[in-house]
Amino acid sequence: QVQLVESGGGLVQAGGSLRLSCAASGSTFSIIPMAWYRQAPGQKRELVAAITPSTSMTNYADSVKGRFTISRDDARKTVSLQMNNLKPEDTAVYYCNAPVYNAWGQGTQVTVSS
Repeated sequence: QVQLVESGGGLVQAGGSLRLSCAASGSTFSIIPMAWYRQAPGQKRELVAAITPSTSMTNYADSVKGRFTISRDDARKTVSLQMNNLKPEDTAVYYCNAPVYNAWGQGTQVTVSS
């Protein structure tokens, strides 16, 4: 099993940047894929970015390609989401996810003002 704790959300103006981090517990972190999701008010939770273990191949939602970067540090058991050129439509609660365990963090709020 794995437990996830996100940090790094906040309020930022459009065009600004934020970096989200997710700290994981457990001994299997380095061999499991990880992902970031987000959920805006009244909307379904959607996949933002994902990263595989070992080769760190990445996948992004079309709406964030070229602006967001997902990365992982297996030694520190963390996965990060660097978000640049933020837009008001990026406003949401962002969740860290370990799909193998269907594990979720508590979420962190990101608010982008216009």
